Amino acid sequence: MTAGHVQVAVVGMGEVGRGWAALCVAAGWPVAVYDNEAQALRDAPGEIEARSRALVTLGQATQGAVDTGIESLRIGRSLLQACGDAAWVVEAVREDLLVKQKVLEGIESVAGKARVITSSSSGLSAKDVAGRCLRQERCLVAHPLNPVELIPLVELAPSPFTDGALVELLKGWLRALGRIPVVLNKQVPGNVANRIAAAVWREAIDLVLEGVIDVDDLDRAVSLGPALSWAAAGPHLTYHLAAGTKGLDGFLQHLLHTFENTWADLATWSKLEPEQGSKLIHAIERTYQDTVEKLRPLRDKRLAGILRSLERTRRTVAMRYIQEE
Repeated sequence: MTAGHVQVAVVGMGEVGRGWAALCVAAGWPVAVYDNEAQALRDAPGEIEARSRALVTLGQATQGAVDTGIESLRIGRSLLQACGDAAWVVEAVREDLLVKQKVLEGIESVAGKARVITSSSSGLSAKDVAGRCLRQERCLVAHPLNPVELIPLVELAPSPFTDGALVELLKGWLRALGRIPVVLNKQVPGNVANRIAAAVWREAIDLVLEGVIDVDDLDRAVSLGPALSWAAAGPHLTYHLAAGTKGLDGFLQHLLHTFENTWADLATWSKLEPEQGSKLIHAIERTYQDTVEKLRPLRDKRLAGILRSLERTRRTVAMRYIQEE
C-alpha cells in the first residue's frame, strides 16, 4: 500500500459493489474483490476496469491512477484471501438483514487488520447489520448512490457502538476518493437520500398513473426543475436564497401556506397494486424502449459535466473568499 492509498476489500459484486471497486481502482488504490457466486466474480473485473476507465473519459480520474489501480486489482477466492490484509472492508451484498449479518460475521472472522468495516445498506441500521459482530465499534453503514463511482454523496450512519474516531478516519478516506460524506445523527429507515427520493418518486409515479403527465415530460420536469436547483443549493438553501430581501420568515410563511394546499393533495399510498406496477413498467418501457444502453453513457456524461461545473464554482468562490481575506 503506497502513501495515501488505502487497501480496500469489496465483498459482493452486484451493481453497488462493482461501483465501489471502480471508484477505488480509479483512485489507484489496491482493491480485492470477492463474491460467493462464481459467475458474478468472473464478470466483475472486466466491468470494474471498464467503469474505471470511463471515469478518465469523463474527466473524473487520471489515466495513471486508473492504470495503477487496475494493475493492483485482485480477485479473492475466499473471504480470507480478499479481506485478510484490508484496512477498509466494504460489504455490498443484497439488502437482506440475515444475509448481511452472516457476511459481516464472516468478514470479522478474517479481517483482523481492518480499521473500518462498512455496510452499503440503503435502509438497514448499522446496529442490526453488525448484530453478530464482536467488534461493533469498527462497523457502520456507508450508503452510496448509483452510479457509485460518479455521484459523490455517501451517507454515514454509525451505530451507538461505532467509534467516533473511525467515523472521522472514514470521512478522510472518502474525501480522498472525491466523495462528500454526510453523517446521520440518528438512524431512520431508508437513511436520508432514499427517503427524499422515495417521496419524490411516489408523487412522480402517481402523476404518471393519474394521466397528469407522460413519463418523458415528468423526467424533464424533475431533472430540469427542482433537481437542477437542488443540485446547486439543496432545498433549504434554495428557498433561503429565494427569500431575498423579503426575509426568510415572511417568505417561508407564504411558501408553507402554498405548499400546505399541495401537501393535502399529494399521494399518500404506501404500496403499488400489481396492476399499477404493470401500468408503470409499461409506460416507462414504452417511453424509452431499447434506448437504455445508449442513454446510460449520456447520463454519465451529463453527471460528470454537472460535477465539474459545481467543482469549478466551489473553487472560484473559495479563491475569492481567500483573496478578500
